[in-house]
Amino acid sequence: MFQIEAHIIKEVKSAFKSLFDAELSDDLINIQPTRKEFEGSHTLVCFPLGKQSKLNPQATAEAVGKYLKEETAFVADFNVVKGFLNLVIADKVWLEIAEQIHKTNQFGVTPPTGREVMVEYSSPNTNKPLHLGHLRNNFLGYSVSKILEAAGNKVHKVQIINDRGIHICKSMLAWQKFGEGETPESSGLKGDKLVGKYYVIFDKKYKEQINELVKQGTPKETAEKEAPILVEAQQMLLKWENKDPEVYNLWETMNGWVYDGFAETYKTMGVDFDKLYYESNTFSLGKDEVLRGLEEGILFKKEDGSVWIDLKEEGLDEKLLLRKDGTSVYMTQDIGTAILRYQDFPKIEQQIYTVGNEQEYHFKVLFMILDKLGYSWAKSCYHLSYGMVDLPTGKMKSREGTVVDADDLMEEMFATSKRRTDELGKIDGFDKEEAEELYRQLGLGALKYYLLKVDPVKRMMFNPEESIDFQGNTGPFIQYVHARIRAIVRKAEQLGVTPEVNVEQLAATERDVLVLISTFPDKVKEAAETYSPAVIANYIYDVAKAYNRFYAEVSIFNEDDESALAFRIAFSAMVANVIKTGMELLGIEVPEKM
Repeated sequence: MFQIEAHIIKEVKSAFKSLFDAELSDDLINIQPTRKEFEGSHTLVCFPLGKQSKLNPQATAEAVGKYLKEETAFVADFNVVKGFLNLVIADKVWLEIAEQIHKTNQFGVTPPTGREVMVEYSSPNTNKPLHLGHLRNNFLGYSVSKILEAAGNKVHKVQIINDRGIHICKSMLAWQKFGEGETPESSGLKGDKLVGKYYVIFDKKYKEQINELVKQGTPKETAEKEAPILVEAQQMLLKWENKDPEVYNLWETMNGWVYDGFAETYKTMGVDFDKLYYESNTFSLGKDEVLRGLEEGILFKKEDGSVWIDLKEEGLDEKLLLRKDGTSVYMTQDIGTAILRYQDFPKIEQQIYTVGNEQEYHFKVLFMILDKLGYSWAKSCYHLSYGMVDLPTGKMKSREGTVVDADDLMEEMFATSKRRTDELGKIDGFDKEEAEELYRQLGLGALKYYLLKVDPVKRMMFNPEESIDFQGNTGPFIQYVHARIRAIVRKAEQLGVTPEVNVEQLAATERDVLVLISTFPDKVKEAAETYSPAVIANYIYDVAKAYNRFYAEVSIFNEDDESALAFRIAFSAMVANVIKTGMELLGIEVPEKM
C-alpha cells in the first residue's frame, strides 16, 4: 500500500536539502492530519525546523510548500496557517491508493505476525445471570480480540468462571433451605436466573436475621458476622473444599443449570471463547504457589494462621492470600489461573484481563505478586480497565435483585428495533423471517455500538432509545449507510456496470472519503495499541457520514461518463467493505438491505 506519510517525509527531506542545504532527521518531521476547517489532508508542523532553515515557522512553511508544489507531482497545492503547512495531495496519488484498496482483499487487516496474546473477558459468577455490566465487558473483550487479530496477532479468547466461593454457597444454601426441589424445567426459568433468584433470597433472609439479632441486643457488626445463615454458608464452603459428596453434587447440579443459561445468553450476544477456565480447577494451584512463596520467605503467616504478602515498600498494602481456615481468596485463584494459562499456552506474550475499573488495585497486586514469585511474564500482563454502565434508573445491585438482566435488555433492544424500523418503513418487501433477522441485527448492533463507541475507561450512561436512532453516531445509522451502498452496488450489477478505477480527477467529497478510508489500517493499529474499540467505532461513523455527504452531492446513476460511473461504483464498494470490516471488528453485523 502506498504510504503517503513516508513519501511526505522523503520529499520534505529533499526540500530541505535543496532549499537550505540541510539534513533533516526523521524525529524532527511531525506530520499530523489536517484540521477539518482547512484544505488538505496532511499537515507538516514547521516550528521545530527553524534551526535547519534559518527562517521563522511561517516562512519555512511557505518555502517548503512552494517547493513541494512546483518540484513534485505529489503535492497539488498547499496553504500555511501560523507555521503549519497544510498539503493538498494530488488526485493521481489518491487514485493510485484507490486502485490498491480496490484490489486488496481484507483491506486494513495485517497478515499474521506470529505474536500470540490471550484476552480474558466475561468471567461471570455462577450465582447469578449476566447483566448490563457483563454486556459491556463481553462486547469490549470480544472486540479487542478481533482488533488484535486484525493487527496480526494470534488471539486466544478465554474466560475464568468463578464457580466456587462463599457467594456460590449462598445460592446453594438458599435453594437447599427454601427451594423445595425447584428446577429450571419445573419453574420455566433459565438456569442462571433460577440460581440468581436464590442468591437474592439468601440476602433477604440474611438481612432479616441481622435485624433480629440487633433487636436482641447484638451489635450490628457482630450480627453481620454471626447471622446463622451466613455461618452455615461458610461451613458449606469448607465442606465443598473437602469434597463433601452431598455439597459437591448440589454444586455440580446448580452450576450445570447456570452454564446452560450462560450458553444461551452468549449465543444471543454473538460472543464466544476458545477455552474456559474454572476457579474450582485453578484455586488449588494458586494455594500451592502461595505455600511455596511462604516457604521461600516471599510471604508471611500471621498469628491466626492466615497467609499474607507485604507490599508496603511498593506503595501498596498487605494482601491476604489464604484465610486462617486455609480457604483461598480471589487473589489465590487468580495466581493459579495466570500460571496455568502460561502452561497451557507457552507462546503467549501477554495476558489481557478485561475487568471493571473497581478492580484496578487487585490487578496491580496480582501482577506484583506473580513478579515476586519469579514469573518474568508478569510484567507484560495488562488490565484492560473499563468504567461501569449506568441506566437512567440508577445503580444496579445483584444482591437486591435490581440488576438489569442481559437477556431482558437484549430482548428489549430487539423490540425497540422492531418498533422504530416498522415506523420508518425500512422493512418494505421483507418476509417475516427477513424482518426478524433485521430487528435482531439492528437491536444488537445498536447496543454493541453504543457501549463500544465510548472510550473504555469512561463510566457511561446507556440510553436504549437513543442508541437505536437512525440518525447520528449510532449503530443503526452506520448499518443503514452500508445497506444503502450495497443496494447501489446491486443496481450497478443489474445494469452491467463493471467497477473500475479509471478516472483522472475526483470530486471533493470523493477525495474526502478516500482520505478517510486510506487511514483504516492506521486506525486498526491505533485501536490495537490502545485496546480501544472506540477508535474503530468513531472512525467508521466518520466514514459513513462522509459517504452520506458524497451521496447527497454527487449523482451516481445520472452520470453520463462511463469511467466516472464505474469509479463511483468501485469507490462505493470500497467504502462498504471498510464499514463492514470495521463493524465486524466491533462484533456487529451489517445488513445487506433495508
